[in-house]
Parts: sequence; C-alpha cells; structure tokens
Amino acid sequence: MRLDEFRDRKGKEKIIMLTAYDYQIAKILDEEGIDIILVGDSLGMVVQGHTDTKTVTTEDMLYHTRAVARGAKKTPIIGDMPINSDNTVEDALRNARGFLNAGAHGVKIEGNKTEVVRTLISNEIPVMGHIGLLPQTAPAYRVRGKAPEEAQKIFQDAIELDKLGAFTMVLESIPEGLAKKITEAVGTPTIGIGAGKHCDGQVLVINDMLGLDPTFSPKYVKRYANLNQIIKQAVENFRQEVRAGDYPDEEHTYH
Repeated sequence: MRLDEFRDRKGKEKIIMLTAYDYQIAKILDEEGIDIILVGDSLGMVVQGHTDTKTVTTEDMLYHTRAVARGAKKTPIIGDMPINSDNTVEDALRNARGFLNAGAHGVKIEGNKTEVVRTLISNEIPVMGHIGLLPQTAPAYRVRGKAPEEAQKIFQDAIELDKLGAFTMVLESIPEGLAKKITEAVGTPTIGIGAGKHCDGQVLVINDMLGLDPTFSPKYVKRYANLNQIIKQAVENFRQEVRAGDYPDEEHTYH
C-alpha cells in the first residue's frame, strides 16, 4: 500500500501499527499483515536499556531500520526521526533521505515542526506526525492535554499537521475526549497510543504487548503474551537438561 492511501481508510478500517527493531520480529509482523511497522526510537529503552529516548542517534536508527527492512518485504516501514536529527530543515532532509536509503518508506516527526514537515513532504518524503506526549523533549512521562490550554495547543498542532499533508499522526498519552475531537476534525488518520478507542488506528511497542518487561506497565499497555515468563522457563529447562546430561540427546546429535 502507498502511504498516501492511508487517508482513504479513515473511518473505514482501523490501522494497525507495531514497532520492530530487528529482522526476525519484522519478518513475523510482515507475515501477519500488520499495516505499518514503526522502527521507533523507543529502542533506546527496550533495546539499549536507557531510561528514555533522548540518547538515541540517527546512526542507531538507521542500523535498526536496515535490519527491519531485511525482514519486512510487504509492509510499509516508518523510521522514527530521533532527537536532534531534525533541528534544521537541512538536517531533517538529509537524515530523512538516509532513512529512505536504509529501507524506510517514510519518517515520523515528533511535534509540530511546520517547516520541517512541509519541506519533507514537498520533497516526496511521507511524514507521520506525532503529537501529545513527546518523549524526545518531555521532562517526564505523563498524560498531556488535560489542561484546557494544553489541549487547545495539541488540537491546533493536529489541524496544522493535517493541512501540511501528514499521511497519519500518532496521538500519544492524551485524554480520550481530546483524541476523539482531533480524529473527527482532521482528514489525516490518527493512530493512538494511550489515547483511547476513537482513533483511526492503534500502535504499541512490540516488547510491551508481548510482556517482555513485567516492571513496565503504563495504563494503556495490554499484554497479549507473557514472554518474560516463557523465556525464563525455557532457559530454566535448558539449564536443568544440560546439568543432568539430558541435552544433547540422540535426536540432537550428529553421527
């Protein structure tokens, strides 16, 4: 699917997006027919072990984008422009082209950076917007848009991104009512994460929905598996069998 065709799906069919950071997960998502794969700068937390996304570099992102592109052959891939990669229009254009060269089909920009978004789109680089909670610059992770002034600012950002021609926009950690108001006001499909059910689609970090880290449990995350426990059990079984001399057995030995 061409990214500009996602606007045609607004109000008709929910958009499904998940993150991926490596070849194997990307391959699985590709086979399962996920609509969009996001190579998120959330890798700073779930892959690199940092407490936020503020240390992720463009080089980090391009490395993981290449890996994902090797696994996903049909699914559109969006590269998350990390902090300081789009401080100027020139930087944004250069780095966005780097994402496309690495195998992405478009990029995600945090915040309402009007000139950056306009320049990328005018250079035929599809842009996914991102408003609400902005992890790259937020001093703390909390719900945004509860105060009327902040809600109005987020709403206006959505209107402007819509006019600029973003093909989708992520609404992160905002009240459901505000997300509904934005979704109804713009032609751009909205993709929620902690923004309620009225968005045109939903996204989760793959590690969160698979339950890899039981200590990370924001309200909006639903765990669809408990891989933390499954992996621990598999490791324990391996340890016991090796110690007991039961592995490798005849079935798993060359002769």
